[in-house]
Order: sequence, then C-alpha cells, then structure tokens
Amino acid sequence: MTSQLNAFIHLVFVGFVALFPVVNPLGTAFIISPYFSDLTRKERITVVKKITVYSFIICAVTLFIGHWILELFGLSIPIIQLAGGIMICKIGWAFLSVDSNETAAESKPATEVELDHIPSIANKLFYPITFPMTTGAGTIAVLFTLSADGANSDTSQYLINVGALLVSIIGICILIFIFYVNTNRLISYIGSHNEKIINSLMAFLIFCVGLQIAVGGIVHLVKLSFKI
Repeated sequence: MTSQLNAFIHLVFVGFVALFPVVNPLGTAFIISPYFSDLTRKERITVVKKITVYSFIICAVTLFIGHWILELFGLSIPIIQLAGGIMICKIGWAFLSVDSNETAAESKPATEVELDHIPSIANKLFYPITFPMTTGAGTIAVLFTLSADGANSDTSQYLINVGALLVSIIGICILIFIFYVNTNRLISYIGSHNEKIINSLMAFLIFCVGLQIAVGGIVHLVKLSFKI
C-alpha cells in the first residue's frame, strides 16, 4: 500500500512537471489577455471558468480516448503539431495586424457595452483560447507519452497511472484559472501605453510559438518519412 502511494505521488509530480511547461499558464495568460481587455472582473471569472472546464475536458479526453480518435481519423502527432502551429501563427498574425487606432475608434463606453462583453467572446472560448492556445499539440503529445507508460501495465498500476495524471491535470487547470483571472491586475500596474507594447510583443511571441510548433511537426514528419 505504501509503495503504491509513493508511486502515485511520484506520478502526480512527474505529470505536473511535464505538463506545466507545455501549458505554461502564466505565459499564456499574458498572451490571451487582449481577448479579456473589455471584461469586468465578474465577467472574466465567468469566462475563465469555462476555459478551465474546456481545458480539463480536452486533457481528460486525450488521456482516455485520444489514441482512438487519432487512429479513427488516421492522424498522427506531427500532423496535429503542424496544424496547431499553423492555427497559432494565424492568431498571432491577426493580433500583429490590428491597428491600435482603429481599435480605439471602435471602442464603446463601458456602460453601453457592459452586457455585450461575454457574448462577443463566447465563440472564441474553445477555439482559439482553449485550443490550441491553452491546451494544444504540446499538451496532447505529453499526455499521450505519459499515458502510454502505463498502458501495458496491470489494472491496478494502470488505475494509479491514470488517477495520478488526472490529479496533475486538475492542478494545471487550477493554475490556469488563477493566472487567467488575475493577469489584468498585473497589466493594470504596467499602464495602458506599456500594455500596448506588451500586447505587440506577445502577438509576435504567439506567431513564433506557432511557427516553432509547426516546424517541429514538419521535422517529425520528415524523420518518419526517412524511416519508412
């Protein structure tokens, strides 16, 4: 019993450490902050709750039936990386192309649009905010790797492995909620002018991250081609 508990704790730690850099809740919170710029504190909490739930669902589905889904559609991890990278590049380019003067001209008084904030962002909560920006190809690849370690084990070991990974996923989702809800406080200390600079830098980083993921997918596809 003690050995199983130690194994469980070890797997929770390994899962959390492996997922944290690919999800990167703090860095991603800054990247997606432009989507939340018009939301009140209450609206932000409501929206982030949905993003957190979506993130957990994506991770849980990947953990349990992700392999079957990819096999059903004949997809591979490199293809997911390439497609996800292209989508993230598109998002970054869209942010880079936004004219700040045009955005300011289109802004409305808070009292006039207070009730329209959530509907305006509702169709973006799953795509692109949750997938692929929060939980994307990197998260899926890590979960596939970690779940594969216990796939061929006996039932008890498999349950320990899956249970530990679920705890790790929950821990990451808690961090997503905390960072996403509170990022605006840090940005407010920076100031509006510096916020525009940071948003521009983050847009560039979004594009670079997407390009990096896409290139990684291409590299893996080339390696697979040479193996064949």
